[in-house]
Amino acid sequence: MSDNSLREQFNIVVVGHVDHGKSTVIGRLLADTGSLPDGKLEQVQRECARTSKPFEYAFLLDALKAEQAQGITIDTARSSFKSERRDYIIIDAPGHIEFLKNMITGAARAEAALLIIDAKEGVRENSRRHGTLLSLLGIRQVVVGVKKIDLADYSQSVFETIQKEYTAFLAQVGLHPQAFLPLAAFHGENLIVSSQRMPWFHQEPLLAQMDRFVKEVRPDAQDLRLPVQDVYKFTEAGDDRRIVAGRIEAGTLHVNDEVVFYPSHKKARVKTFEEFNVQPPQSYGPGKSVGFTLDPEIYVQQGELMVRSGQKPPHTGTRLRGNVFWMGRKPMIVGKKYKLKLHTGEVPVWLEEIRSVLDASDLSSSKKNQIDQHEVGECVLETFKPVAFDLSSDLAPTGRFVLVDDYEIAGGGIILEDLGKEQKLLERHLENRERQWDRSQ
Repeated sequence: MSDNSLREQFNIVVVGHVDHGKSTVIGRLLADTGSLPDGKLEQVQRECARTSKPFEYAFLLDALKAEQAQGITIDTARSSFKSERRDYIIIDAPGHIEFLKNMITGAARAEAALLIIDAKEGVRENSRRHGTLLSLLGIRQVVVGVKKIDLADYSQSVFETIQKEYTAFLAQVGLHPQAFLPLAAFHGENLIVSSQRMPWFHQEPLLAQMDRFVKEVRPDAQDLRLPVQDVYKFTEAGDDRRIVAGRIEAGTLHVNDEVVFYPSHKKARVKTFEEFNVQPPQSYGPGKSVGFTLDPEIYVQQGELMVRSGQKPPHTGTRLRGNVFWMGRKPMIVGKKYKLKLHTGEVPVWLEEIRSVLDASDLSSSKKNQIDQHEVGECVLETFKPVAFDLSSDLAPTGRFVLVDDYEIAGGGIILEDLGKEQKLLERHLENRERQWDRSQ
């Protein structure tokens, strides 16, 4: 096997209705791929025997989480499973609200999803919501696992009924699963190896299907995007450095690069990289948090978006169209002011218009002046000052946002369109109309 540092990593989120068995799937994958810490499986089995509990593979995840809660360091490989092709990083999604919060805020960056459905319970409301959320967040690579098929007597008709119903629903939100798989995770059937109890099913098992997922375009091949997190000014005598800090979301940054900050359009050159007690490299790539000085030492603010000069600039403006998934206890109302969190920036925003509202569980659409909890609204938002952003379809980390209402995260969404040009056209039209009106007087 190749050096671990050279192995491809792939981020996958496993989602499903509560008690539909996704923890069992993850636990069994960890065990069957040899991805658990040494002795962990035996330790959990012994504990189950001591307490007279039947062993469950889901307990493996509970044990790992307990270690994390106690502050015990867990090697990356222990929170992932591996195939011959690559390492899979598991993104925990305990529920659709937590999943959305993590995805929108950038705490989790899933490239594909495994959707779990219970064969006995079938497609539930949360199953539909999860499908809608994956579509909203731009996750297009999906495999659906119909879990606990053993409790449905390995029934082909049960599997095909669920497949037909869920395929039709997902198609309405623009998702077309790569595969539907009947799973008996506790027994390890159709996870790593095919099941002998379902001769009617002829597709590859789960891990082989996941190896067919396509890796996203390498972020270092994209244009530079670095949201400014903070600016540090030292007070020590003789140290007049102003250090700009942020995380590179895409592209690469080098010493002497000419950079532009948006929306201020200020320009400077990267003078030095700064690190504590070590000699910094001459360049950094995506995912790296960096501190650097500029020449000249221009004043920039948290929330500005830094781009390399000559590369495609971000959008800047005050009006944007987006899809919002609302989680607030109080509805989102036209004309009300909220706080918009966009990458590292925060700015007041008001809901100018709701163009349509979609119930995430049944996809019924309506036209109204508020978005209720668990609904998705296509909205026009107007910020109180210009912001810099990308469309979500171009670059997710700088095209996603969070909405705060009364100090609580109440919604999240993706940017679909920059309406700045539309606003300028409207202003020009009104100016022309005013001129024509003046002439007619």
